[in-house]
Amino acid sequence: MRISLDTRDKMLIVNFNGELDHHYSEEVRKEIDKAYFERRLVHIVLDLKRLNFMDSSGIGLIMGRYKNVSDNGGKLFLINVSPRVEKILKMSGILKIVQMYNSLEDIPVNL
Repeated sequence: MRISLDTRDKMLIVNFNGELDHHYSEEVRKEIDKAYFERRLVHIVLDLKRLNFMDSSGIGLIMGRYKNVSDNGGKLFLINVSPRVEKILKMSGILKIVQMYNSLEDIPVNL
């Protein structure tokens, strides 16, 4: 699992590459949180285009980032979600509280 981090406006953009499972979720969580809080950002965008697999620890990672941005007055967005990962997200119920878009350009600019 590798991630790359980028910033646009008040958003932290996290690009995943690989498998998000219990082997990597804690390390990834620390990296995301460090960048989010040090850069004093408001929103987080998780780009799942290159995410091949996610287990329950990945769901936990998403839920924790949702709590962080909500506590900070921001929103969490998911983009480029494959049908396979979308199925996992639907079963978890996470899509009831987190907004999903096809691409970064689809996220409303008036945040």
